[in-house]
Amino acid sequence: MCEVFISADPQSYESRTRSVRLHGVVTSIRLENLFWQVLEEIARRDGMGVVQLIEKLYDELVAARGELAGNFASFLRVCALRYEALLAQGRIPGDTRVPIGSLDAQAVLHSLPPGWGRPLHGAASAA
Repeated sequence: MCEVFISADPQSYESRTRSVRLHGVVTSIRLENLFWQVLEEIARRDGMGVVQLIEKLYDELVAARGELAGNFASFLRVCALRYEALLAQGRIPGDTRVPIGSLDAQAVLHSLPPGWGRPLHGAASAA
């Protein structure tokens, strides 16, 4: 079992810090290289750079919650993990030419496994 995990390229779990400007405020975000790669793929799908994606995620998180709760770097890791899991489940198309923003979020998130999150505003409860 462990070979599946320990055979990862050591560069993939090395951390890298990037400075980003969120609404005029410079902040540093430290993530492992693999997470940066996944965020870059998500951003490319929607014609953005990774900093633009991070700003969009930040804004939408604050708008949905009314404030930034918790560790934003952890939130970005969860975003990357959810993206990969939703790809693996076929809920997000594997064709990276299909923008994430063009997908019906309620359909993608319908009946998520327990613990994967709360339903979107106006969406029916997950079964």
